[in-house]
Amino acid sequence: MRIYGQGPFMSRERIAGVVLAAGSSSRMGRNKLLVDLSGRSVVRRAVETANAAGLSPVLVVIGHERDRIETELRGLSFTSVINSDYASGMNGSLRTGIAAVPDECAGAMVLLADMPLVSADMLRALCDTFRRGSAPLVVSTYDGVLAPPMLYDRSLFSELYDVTGEGKSVAKRHRSEAAELAWPAAALADLDHPADIERVLAQLKIL
Repeated sequence: MRIYGQGPFMSRERIAGVVLAAGSSSRMGRNKLLVDLSGRSVVRRAVETANAAGLSPVLVVIGHERDRIETELRGLSFTSVINSDYASGMNGSLRTGIAAVPDECAGAMVLLADMPLVSADMLRALCDTFRRGSAPLVVSTYDGVLAPPMLYDRSLFSELYDVTGEGKSVAKRHRSEAAELAWPAAALADLDHPADIERVLAQLKIL
């Protein structure tokens, strides 16, 4: 097992992005990450957002139709991380992504590729809060709902690697220590069912 830790003088400047993009989109009936949203696919939009926020490196955890995803991301700055066991659920992708974060990164921003209303400004605000403070994580809330993106300090990586059950369990366990940024409830929109596509497209038009 990989051992994680952080020295007392480690700079908080470098933050990796871990984009979870390995699922099979069973409820959508097709690969939702390749759905076009105003000229950009869902997964390309997510990786461009991570790059625009200055996350480095941007690690994209892929599994289902991974060749198509890599082709869709051609030309962007990212590193593929393969989760061969993607069918077992999101926690496996989380573990795979965290294990790939370079040692020199002080933290990791965990994002879901299917949340197209998450902006680079939101990610930058999370990073700024992390760098200015000493909290072991910075969480996002949407009208009180705890959800990604979330930024974890390296000191929590071992807990993320061992996570079982709900993926947010580490954030919930350390909620009292966390810095929290609140976002509009509408930004929580994700893509699970075909009807979600039109709803998200309508929201993108008014941003």
